[in-house]
Amino acid sequence: MTSITTAALYQETVPGGGHTSFVLPRGQQLRITDLQGDANVSLLLFNATAHSERLNLPDTFKGQHTAKLTAGHCLYSDMGRVLAAITEDTCGWHDGLGGVLNAAEVNEKYGQGRYQEQRNGFYRNGADNLLVEMGKWNLGLEDLLMVLNLFSKVTVDANGAFAFQPHNSRAGDYLELYAPMDTLVVLTALQHPLDPHPHYAPKPVELSWYHIGDDAIAQVCRQACAENTRAFHNTDRLFLQGAAR
Repeated sequence: MTSITTAALYQETVPGGGHTSFVLPRGQQLRITDLQGDANVSLLLFNATAHSERLNLPDTFKGQHTAKLTAGHCLYSDMGRVLAAITEDTCGWHDGLGGVLNAAEVNEKYGQGRYQEQRNGFYRNGADNLLVEMGKWNLGLEDLLMVLNLFSKVTVDANGAFAFQPHNSRAGDYLELYAPMDTLVVLTALQHPLDPHPHYAPKPVELSWYHIGDDAIAQVCRQACAENTRAFHNTDRLFLQGAAR
């Protein structure tokens, strides 16, 4: 697949431990770049106009016969539509199994990192960060489901045991997500729960927005398997009905 070459509409940096949320409009593409290497971004996706429709990772895995998500794969909603298509990926593996850490788990793993001593460097956790952003869109704890951990690789052995693979992502690695529908993106840049690094040290990422206009850039994703073709059809039909605008 060919990466986008047009100038970015906008760029911003999410610091390590930071979080953000926004609507990625239909026809735009988001590039997420690991600036230093060994980043992890925990990602949630929702239909921007009907938040009850959201990322369904079990269907995403089942429909494409893989849990190793990379370029050419789609991220399905629970309505069988495409919330985003992975059109470019220099990292090669992104984890949908590991989840996020909550406050108690961060304290157990890294020790206390309170605001009183650390100030703005206090130890954040993925669950609270995502809930802060979700609250801005009238979403709550019941809406916090499985996350996709970008830039992280987790393998599963024959006995079902998970193993985190360090250094999966290098500085400059990136992932590009094309939005065939208006998609609410919620994310936080924090270490993966299975990362064995002994210290709290989340890494920053850069976000870059591009206007694509049509889904020619996503044709490989659309045609990768029959289920992707059906999911794109379901998405296109939604917009033909005028239900999403």
